[in-house]
Amino acid sequence: MDFMSSLVEQRIKEAMAKGEFDNLKGKGQPLELEDNSHVPEELRIAYKLLSNAGMIPEEMVVKKEIISLRDMIRLCQNPDEQAVLRKKLTEKELRYKMLMDARGLQQSPVFQQYESKILKKFEGVE
Repeated sequence: MDFMSSLVEQRIKEAMAKGEFDNLKGKGQPLELEDNSHVPEELRIAYKLLSNAGMIPEEMVVKKEIISLRDMIRLCQNPDEQAVLRKKLTEKELRYKMLMDARGLQQSPVFQQYESKILKKFEGVE
């Protein structure tokens, strides 16, 4: 352990001994960890920055939900639950199409060129 790490560790221990961490918000509660496994590794920092700034486009959120619903349908073994999930999937896909049409991205030659590559990244398919 280098000098800086040991100094930081020492200061944390001193603060704990003084009780400086006793009244922190959320003490004793589980951490709320974000699941960013749907975001390609090289895009996670950018995604996190945009997310923290409240700048995630709705179509990205809807696309994530579509991918999750497809995974749930694939793993679901109850036909009734599958039907409910398929209905939700259809609604999300329709919403996604409406968002994309409203942005005019479907007509963009750049978007058309990279759409399949982007979707494969989000779905974890290379």
